[in-house]
Amino acid sequence: MMFNTSVFQVALLLERFKGSLMLCAIYLTLSISFHCSVVSLRWLESNSLTWTNVLQVLSVFQRVAAVLYYYFYKRTTECLGDPRPYDDSVWLRDSFARARQRGGRDWRI
Repeated sequence: MMFNTSVFQVALLLERFKGSLMLCAIYLTLSISFHCSVVSLRWLESNSLTWTNVLQVLSVFQRVAAVLYYYFYKRTTECLGDPRPYDDSVWLRDSFARARQRGGRDWRI
């Protein structure tokens, strides 16, 4: 849905959802590291189940991040379904004015 908006609105949405995007990157990193560790241990000893302390810690962090990831994912999709960011409105103009005052960025092309 982000691609259905203009460039200015995408910048506003990215600023609004940067926490969700960062959590997505953390979850992806933890998932890749956990699964690579499992595969490498299985590759070395395919006849036995090896479970190390590092693998236990990675598993716990990955699963905690998964719960947070899915919660923020659902919250973000519900916020993206809000029609306000897609139409020109007073709310959108006020949001741009606040963003300019806070960050000092110029949103003009």
